[in-house]
Amino acid sequence: MARITCEDCLDAIGDDNRFNLIHLTVQRIRQHRQGAPFLVEGKNKEVVMTLREIADGAVGFENVDTLTGDAAGGVVKEDTQEEAAAAV
Repeated sequence: MARITCEDCLDAIGDDNRFNLIHLTVQRIRQHRQGAPFLVEGKNKEVVMTLREIADGAVGFENVDTLTGDAAGGVVKEDTQEEAAAAV
């Protein structure tokens, strides 16, 4: 994508509410600041990179809570209750 627009992001998340887009973006930026890596390639500022992640479909309401950064800088998906029960 040469330019990222709010409309691209809104289309990707399937919601026309810009307020929800802001909350999703801020939540993901906080994850980046805690060490989560970007899921798309680029050399832009963190807000632009986060919007690119959203427009690309890599981040959405359904998975933003499961993406966290680990100490090594990789993406770690938190164990769901079913996975934790299966591991025991």
